[in-house]
Amino acid sequence: MNDETQNDSLEEFEEDVTEYIGKDEHSKSLALPQQMMPRRMYVLPVSNRPFFPAQVQPVVVNQNPWQETLKRVGETDHKVMGICFVEEEDAEAGVPASEQLETVGCAVRVHHAQNESGKVQFIAQGLQRFRIVQWLRRKPPYLVEVEYPAEPEEEADELKAYTLAIISAIKELLRTNPLYGEEVKQYLSRFGPDDSSPLADFGASMTSAPGNELQDVLDTVPLLRRMEKVLLLMRKEHEVARLQSEISEEVNAKVQKHQREFFLKEQLKVIQRELGMAKDDKTADVERFEQRMAELQPPEAVQERFRDELEKLQVLEQGSPEYGVTRNYLDWLTQVPWGVHSEDHFDLAEARRILDRDHDGLDDVKDRIIEFLAEGTIKGEVSGSILLLVGPPGVGKTSIGHSVADALGRKFYRFSVGGMRDEAEIKGHRRTYIGAMPGKFVQALKDSKVANPVIMLDEIDKIGASFQGDPASALLETLDPEQNRDFLDHYLDVRMDLSKVLFICTANQLDTIPRPLLDRMDVIRLSGYIAEEKLAIAKHFLLPRLLKRAGLLKKQLNITDAAIKQVIEGYAREAGVRSLEKLLHK
Repeated sequence: MNDETQNDSLEEFEEDVTEYIGKDEHSKSLALPQQMMPRRMYVLPVSNRPFFPAQVQPVVVNQNPWQETLKRVGETDHKVMGICFVEEEDAEAGVPASEQLETVGCAVRVHHAQNESGKVQFIAQGLQRFRIVQWLRRKPPYLVEVEYPAEPEEEADELKAYTLAIISAIKELLRTNPLYGEEVKQYLSRFGPDDSSPLADFGASMTSAPGNELQDVLDTVPLLRRMEKVLLLMRKEHEVARLQSEISEEVNAKVQKHQREFFLKEQLKVIQRELGMAKDDKTADVERFEQRMAELQPPEAVQERFRDELEKLQVLEQGSPEYGVTRNYLDWLTQVPWGVHSEDHFDLAEARRILDRDHDGLDDVKDRIIEFLAEGTIKGEVSGSILLLVGPPGVGKTSIGHSVADALGRKFYRFSVGGMRDEAEIKGHRRTYIGAMPGKFVQALKDSKVANPVIMLDEIDKIGASFQGDPASALLETLDPEQNRDFLDHYLDVRMDLSKVLFICTANQLDTIPRPLLDRMDVIRLSGYIAEEKLAIAKHFLLPRLLKRAGLLKKQLNITDAAIKQVIEGYAREAGVRSLEKLLHK
């Protein structure tokens, strides 16, 4: 159709505006079958869901390009236009093509059209379904010629039964779905049992069915078939509403239960606090920290820092991040064993017995350790010394450290520095960092609960360095007897005395240990075991341990010395006994 023909059609439409009903007192009521409707009308596409006769609802559209359509409708006497459904994906592309609009739509009367924020809003009153016969204008404002399909006669009893079923379904839906307010109920009261067609359309408009299913109802003119489809949609809607109600009740029950428990707990806390039976979390934290510090003997600087941090904790809100940081700091500060020492045992005979009990052979190493302990006996302490046990893997360096701690009656703490590249592992992180923690030595004192444990630094020859710092350099301050009296951990940020700690280091070789660090250590070499010593270790230590691991008794397994010697001489010729243990395990 060309533009000239379209303009002629517009003029004909303006001349045809009198062909409608609306001049009598019933013009603003629901559309009745005998009403005369315009044969030509403007149409407006909607994408969310179709519009139905007997439906009254606000409609919002963009000013561009639909303002002109509503303007022309407003200039007519009847204020009637058509609303046609269009699939959402077609509408998202912009102005839909005329072919994308559904052929069957709903004629509506426009009320109270107004512009606001680039939108046009109006109240649409559904009147009657129509079918597009001819397109008179295929671009906005769309203009069409329509016909109004007549409903065929239906059997009265069957029609009445369907009508009553729809009325019952609508009432049930109003009961189960709280979204429908009093306005909907009042509007529904305008229908009577004889208004079968409006009731069916109104029932369909109340459902949340997809647009294509609702359009199928709008397309269906025969009343009984349409009512059957509407009843099916309303049953689905009722089932959805029932499930929503059950979910809502379940959620409300849980929320009410949690709220009730919360209020009861809060009331209990208030009652207990009034009776002096309980304290809030902050008060409990403060009292716990004060009790811990009262059991210790910290230096004056530590006590002053403790008082400052405790005062800060008392004025902070529990929910603030700073409260958590301060609380963690005080937790660490009060768990360091300030002034708590274990008593040393200087019984050289007992020390020799413990070394012989735990190790076969290594007589020269045992003699060197006894000499070291004898020096401590003369001085009254073994502090200020650093032992370095050097030897191949598997010769018992770590177990000797355990034996030394047992001989002295001290707590033992071991950690590996092999591969360590971050200086903060030694001296701690500063409190400004998220997740900051003290260094390994503070953790060792906390776990051992004494200020003079035996701390073993394993694999010190494999310590590394990176852009984050040099842990070996940080160890200089820690291990040097002249400096570790005032060791400063970055996290605690108070001076602490490590001079009472006995440090034992282990290494496989001396070449990779920094010279300044090596100069501060007493080196004890463990060369390895001869065959006879390996045999004794296998009989006294390895086999009992392997039998226990396997769940066997000694009498259930008989291994001769000759068999063990053959394994040692043929397959386990290394300096240590780790390979021997693996072979015996097989």
